[in-house]
Amino acid sequence: LDADKYENDPELEKIRKERNYSWVDIITICKDKLPNYEEKIKMFFEEHLHLDEEIRYILDGSGYFDVRDQEDRWIRISMEKGDMITLPAGIYHRFTLDEKNYVKAMRLFVGDPVWTPYNRPSDHLEARTQYLEFLAQSA
Repeated sequence: LDADKYENDPELEKIRKERNYSWVDIITICKDKLPNYEEKIKMFFEEHLHLDEEIRYILDGSGYFDVRDQEDRWIRISMEKGDMITLPAGIYHRFTLDEKNYVKAMRLFVGDPVWTPYNRPSDHLEARTQYLEFLAQSA
């Protein structure tokens, strides 16, 4: 993907159509642009899951998504301009900036956005159960 041409990128449009990503917005995470910056950064770094996929496309800057492996150890995923990630519903994760303290990202959703994070532990949720079943089947 070409992050410099995200507004007219046919490859991005193809992905959106194939995956039914009908809703998008852009978030800039840095002290000067994000209201309640310190509070939001702490919230993003709290380990949580969502009931829906979390899709992020990095348009500028960089940061890290941390996820857990099957032994519950952290895996750090470096994200930079041009990278897209889809975190499945039910996966525990967190996000943090790197030393540049800046990222501009497109958030994509199937249908209306749902922003609700469920902090760990949330193993009782159906999305978590389905995610764990998926992992067991693919092992």
